[in-house]
Amino acid sequence: MPVNPGNLPRKYPISQRSQQLSPSGIRRFFDLLASTEGVISLGVGEPDFATPWHISEAAVRSLEKGYTMYTSNFGMPELRQELAKYLENSYGLKYDPDGELLITVGSSEALDLSMRAILNPGDEVITTDPCYVAYDSCVTLAGGTPVKVATYQENNFEINAADVEACITPETKALLIGYPANPTGAVMSQEKLLPIARIVQHRRLLVISDEIYSKLVYNGKHTCFAALPGMKESTILINGFSKAYAMTGWRIGYVAAPREIIAAMAKIHQYTIMSAPTMAQVAATEALKSGEESVADMVEDYNRRRRLIVKGLNEIGLSCFEPRGAFYAFPSIKRTGLTSEEFAERLLTEEKVAIVPGSAFGQCGEGYVRCCYATSLAEIEEALSRMKRFVDRLS
Repeated sequence: MPVNPGNLPRKYPISQRSQQLSPSGIRRFFDLLASTEGVISLGVGEPDFATPWHISEAAVRSLEKGYTMYTSNFGMPELRQELAKYLENSYGLKYDPDGELLITVGSSEALDLSMRAILNPGDEVITTDPCYVAYDSCVTLAGGTPVKVATYQENNFEINAADVEACITPETKALLIGYPANPTGAVMSQEKLLPIARIVQHRRLLVISDEIYSKLVYNGKHTCFAALPGMKESTILINGFSKAYAMTGWRIGYVAAPREIIAAMAKIHQYTIMSAPTMAQVAATEALKSGEESVADMVEDYNRRRRLIVKGLNEIGLSCFEPRGAFYAFPSIKRTGLTSEEFAERLLTEEKVAIVPGSAFGQCGEGYVRCCYATSLAEIEEALSRMKRFVDRLS
């Protein structure tokens, strides 16, 4: 008997959980970008700097010495020791490198592991809107339910403690935040985070704090959530090397958390990844030891670009909140009458400037677009010129 009588289309058993996921709203515009010549891209959230050579050279030396074997599931001891020093020197946080730190394949794996380690089916995780595209999907993949807290340009896209409190139910397990924020560039001060910390403590919640842009702050200093009073034992701190050290392709991140949570994450990590790439861990160790001068130079350059793009967008008539961290501007395009997808698609087609529609980051992102200024001043100036022509035509 034929396996497929009548050559009917085969139906594959796709899991309900994967069917629940929506494709990334960013990816479609990357695909359009790849098929269009002469495009200036303000879309990709990636430094345009090469990894500082002394960092790359450390990895090259490790290859020359044949250091290509697995490391501990938790990561190289030397890297974990350097991380423990960094966290103590930067924030006064003391983490045991043997049990409270885990090296991951980018901060993305750290986020996925965090959700899978703490969530049971039906658990709720409060997230911001707009937020990084992977947040809600990682919650869903782990069987949880994302619950959105809206943030607004009028409030500098900062999460409000009262709004968090209003979202808490008996099923709430955790709060997932990322400041400095992608896509808005918002930063939360210690003063604004303290009321949220008190709610977390009172309600006995966990906080997953994605601080991948912690070194890209332009006014004042970054506030680490785990360093707030009483928050170390309630916080899963996620960070990595991609943004600050221009190491996106190295895929190296880390998580710092209470020992019991790290142990649960490590079990999943050892069966899915085993260990982060050895050469990337060597490079990350070098970055921690002697990469701060390079980071400072890059941040200074980003700051110049930030001022240029914010000024230019406002002059065009696209009201733009001043980003205080990361490397994104998030201007409003509401006055044009277009949806964020229509605006982004037409701008790419008509003027060959690639941006990302704000709707890719949540319902509250509608009416905005994300412009990444991790590109040269000359390209930003040309992109602004093209955007002005486009907006003037719409007017």
